Amino acid sequence: MDEMNQEISEIKELSVGDIVKGKVVKVEEKHVLVDIGYKVEGIVPISELSALRIETASDVVSEGDELELQIKKVEDEEIVLSKKAVVAEKAWEDLQQKFEANETIEAVVKDVVKGGLVVDVGLRGFIPASLVETHFVEDFADYQDKSITLKIVELDKEQNRIILSHRAVLEEDAKTKKADLLESLEEGQEIDGTVQRITDFGVFVDIGGIDGLVHISQLSHTHVEKASDVVAEGDSIRVKVLSVDKEKERISLSHKATLPGPWDNIAEKISVNDVVSGTVKRLVNFGAFVEVLPGVEGLVHISQISTQHIGTPAEVLEVGQQVDVKVLEVNESEKRISLSIKDIEEEKNNQEIKQYETDDDQSGFQLGDMIGDKLDKYKR
Repeated sequence: MDEMNQEISEIKELSVGDIVKGKVVKVEEKHVLVDIGYKVEGIVPISELSALRIETASDVVSEGDELELQIKKVEDEEIVLSKKAVVAEKAWEDLQQKFEANETIEAVVKDVVKGGLVVDVGLRGFIPASLVETHFVEDFADYQDKSITLKIVELDKEQNRIILSHRAVLEEDAKTKKADLLESLEEGQEIDGTVQRITDFGVFVDIGGIDGLVHISQLSHTHVEKASDVVAEGDSIRVKVLSVDKEKERISLSHKATLPGPWDNIAEKISVNDVVSGTVKRLVNFGAFVEVLPGVEGLVHISQISTQHIGTPAEVLEVGQQVDVKVLEVNESEKRISLSIKDIEEEKNNQEIKQYETDDDQSGFQLGDMIGDKLDKYKR
């Protein structure tokens, strides 16, 4: 009787909310028995083992485990304990400190539910689907049991509400990377990038966390009607930095500047005395500019346009007209080519005259032969 009275007295000394330490002596499917130093063992129901959903008590504890527990109820010879409450209290304190310091935390995805992910942060944390990635995710199955870096978005102890975001971590990393990249970029630098978007006025290229604009005029050495005629989204291209505005975060790029120019090694493509076909691109008072190779125009001086005297090039030429020209001079360093239409006409005229004279000579001999034959006939 004395021993029983002592046990009851000791139990009465325990109060709800007290923190005690105990050793797991038995693990049942839906509860755990713990030795807390009293002759009466404490019981931890499965619902008090974890803030997350578990199937059996053995999912989180094993016999022999040393646990820190909170007393939830003391009645007669029954002591109900909670592991979850102790973990939760420490977790709230830790999360609050990290939230105020804007720190990141690591957590394991314990469940994929409708609308997002459930993670273990000592408590049940929730990541809404929109806060998982910076892009849309169709299926979250691959996230199960994976560790993920998170920012605390909302912390409400009264409502037992913890909202977390992986997207915020990615966006912060991207912002830091963007600032570092902006700081390191220099005019004239050549880098590789990926075409992200195509617009009417050019393309936006990702050069490592920040987009730069390649104006349509900087896509090719030749005229470009539509940017999509030259590149497609996802293409990897080489670009040169033209300018960097760090305050407005604007970067101007050029793809054209990384490509061989149409005038490079021009002497290997076209030579003096070559006769080539070209297109009249522009008419000016002193002559006509004719494109003889993509991006390469030569000048036909007004004195070299026709064998006849003309007042303006427009008297005999028009923009878009196809013409044959003779190369008079090639100057790669000054990007200048001199052309002539007149020389071709003169050579053609000379050939016609020679052909006419040849034909005339042949006709003369034939006529003489005929007259000779007739005279011979009369002599007989």
